[in-house]
Amino acid sequence: MSDIVARVRDGNIRSAGRLISMIEAGDPSIEALLSLIYPHTGKSFRIGVTGPPGAGKSTLICELAGAYLASGRSVGIIAVDITSPFTGGALLGDRIRMQELTRDDRVFIRSIGNDGRPGGLSRSAQDAMRVLEAMGKGVVIVETAGVGQTDVDVVDSVDAVVLVTVPEAGDEVQALKAGILEAADVIVLNKADRPEADGLGTELQELVTGDYVGAGWQVPVIRTAASTGDGVDKLCEAINAYETYAKEENRLGARRKLQLEKEMRTRLREKMIATVDHSLDRIDLSEVVNLVNKGEKDLYEVVKDLVNFHKS
Repeated sequence: MSDIVARVRDGNIRSAGRLISMIEAGDPSIEALLSLIYPHTGKSFRIGVTGPPGAGKSTLICELAGAYLASGRSVGIIAVDITSPFTGGALLGDRIRMQELTRDDRVFIRSIGNDGRPGGLSRSAQDAMRVLEAMGKGVVIVETAGVGQTDVDVVDSVDAVVLVTVPEAGDEVQALKAGILEAADVIVLNKADRPEADGLGTELQELVTGDYVGAGWQVPVIRTAASTGDGVDKLCEAINAYETYAKEENRLGARRKLQLEKEMRTRLREKMIATVDHSLDRIDLSEVVNLVNKGEKDLYEVVKDLVNFHKS
């Protein structure tokens, strides 16, 4: 069982891919393997790239990854795609768009579906990122499915949130303010060579300046044109500056501790729900429903009895 973990730690791409496939499939043995991997995680800097569809996130990630590789840091990328509600499959197109990166053996790219889950990430994304950390990737980038202002799960999984928007999104800025905009550590105005960019860039800067005065980190608004690479150097500088800031005074450690508590609560809740569902399989729930429906039993008392039955 530990052989595959050893190979992952050696940076073996096939073993890492197999392990992530097991995570996605919910393989019964995966938790034991993840337990072996866990002590070898936590050393990578995690970057979440989020924003609306068509904002150029994949192209921007390609440029970012190239810059990190040039600086000597290896890169792992998890690209989360929207799962079809009809077939259960996902387009998984990001790895195709990032094909040029796969020629470099210092890069590992994996596309996974979001399991139809709102919030931009899949249930397996956090575990998949840990696999990349165990491989020794210096930087782990996760691209969310891009579902809009509710695309906030990424905040609980990464060290830095990069929000990518475009000039056409000007009408959405106020909506974003109530969601992911408030959690962004760096904002990117991509396709900034378009005429509409000036007005939105000014509006974004005013919004974050008003919200973050005195907070210690002034959220920058970086203008880029990912298709040409313009502004990517400034984006890298901004992310590196934030990484330095986050690692000072244990800010990063405090953030990760909060994330860990939330993840632990979520996993415990899911385990408890599964346990309750298993307990309910041992009783004829339809018979109890009929008794309540006929007025022969009280709903609240029945629920209380079922809880006591589960505890027993």
